[in-house]
Amino acid sequence: MSRVPVPLWSARVRIIWLVGLRLYDTATRSQREFVPLRPRAASIYVCGATVQGLPHIGHVRSGLNYDVLRRWLTLGGLDVALVRNVTDIDDKILTKAADAGRPWWEWAATHERAFDAAYAALGCLPPSIGPRATGHVPQMIELMRRLIDAGHAYAANGDVYFAVRSYPDYGALSGQRLEEMQQGEAWSTGGKRDTSDFTLWKSAKPGEPSWPTPWGPGRPGWHLECSAMATAYLGPEFDVHGGGLDLVFPHHENERAQSRAAGDGFARYWTHNAWVTLGGDKMSKSLGNTLSIDVMLRQVRGAELRYYLVAPHYRSTIEYSDAALSEAVAAYRRIESFLHRVRERVGEPRLADGVLCAEFTAAMNDDLGTPGAVAAIHSCVREGNIALDAGDRSAASGAAASVRAMTDVLGLDPLGSRWRAAGSSGEDSVTRALSSLVNDLIAERAEARARRDFATADAVRARLLAAGILVEDTRDGATWTFKDA
Repeated sequence: MSRVPVPLWSARVRIIWLVGLRLYDTATRSQREFVPLRPRAASIYVCGATVQGLPHIGHVRSGLNYDVLRRWLTLGGLDVALVRNVTDIDDKILTKAADAGRPWWEWAATHERAFDAAYAALGCLPPSIGPRATGHVPQMIELMRRLIDAGHAYAANGDVYFAVRSYPDYGALSGQRLEEMQQGEAWSTGGKRDTSDFTLWKSAKPGEPSWPTPWGPGRPGWHLECSAMATAYLGPEFDVHGGGLDLVFPHHENERAQSRAAGDGFARYWTHNAWVTLGGDKMSKSLGNTLSIDVMLRQVRGAELRYYLVAPHYRSTIEYSDAALSEAVAAYRRIESFLHRVRERVGEPRLADGVLCAEFTAAMNDDLGTPGAVAAIHSCVREGNIALDAGDRSAASGAAASVRAMTDVLGLDPLGSRWRAAGSSGEDSVTRALSSLVNDLIAERAEARARRDFATADAVRARLLAAGILVEDTRDGATWTFKDA
């Protein structure tokens, strides 16, 4: 396996990693080389949560995907601004809060905190800013005024609508014809001129929150919010707009139309992650097939759940199964076990000394190809375990530093501050002591196997099994678990 011989802290990393980065652009239906709008900077807007309920693994996949993109661009020497919004006013929020007998703002704030906790538990870096829709009504009013003045929107009985047929390029993002599209909005008798038009502003209804506008009090439509917030923080044109595949239409199609109709260049690349499904259906609260983050984190650690969601390509569907999750947990623990073995037998491998495998770099530059990147990590783990068992301390330490460098890009470095603080398998001081003793015995067994003393190797394994420790030999080296786990 070839490695790029440049340390992570080198000033030359931008040349090494960013040349040739390609992203799949939904708008062109092709991979395009990523060329940032501004030198040495990148701007990303990610559609965040509508905070109507507790987060599940389908919700957070998008956040994880753009966290990896951000880390890769940052490693490439770019100053990355990532905006991830919060939709804190919405029909579903109002309905669920009313059903629960709670104020809508308190309901939204409660679930916003739950999302923040979920992102943090899975190791997502905080966004540069997380704007709330309710805090940007003035920007929305200004955008509506521009659209009305340009003849692309109209007010009717307190509502404001975007006139879809006034924008000839409508449908270009999703690749649909206008006559085939349904906005998903109930037909309004309040003045909508065409069924294809979509709502920018909803007139006030009794008991609902509202804000004053020149066209009457009301609250924002969903699509208007993101256009206003994206341009408020990233300007009229920016690099990447992202979100889940289900947002391509109508949400992103409508965002693109209203922003460009107003004269803004808006997003230069549109990227979308696929769903997490359960039983073949998209995970959603309405279908009752969700797996909430807090429930999942009672079964596995945050790093393990992150590995499960990050290892597949972001544009491929993840069909959830307990077996697939268990395989991901075992794979992550093989990486973790190798790094702990090196740390205990050779010393702490330094992240700054790590170099990236060429295969890893090529995979990441190929539309964030995390499956190939993960494969490169495991190849490096295998090399490192072979070196460690052969007593080649320098090679083992170098492999471990590279593994740290590559897992750090994916937000998965087991020895990084985020996951080291969480501990190995939730370890406390007793577990750490046990891990050290078990790893010493596994190392003794490996040395016996290397000199073909299989009787001693089998005796060590039997001693561990009698103590409730199951040793498994894998391509990445020996791993251990509790027998009843």
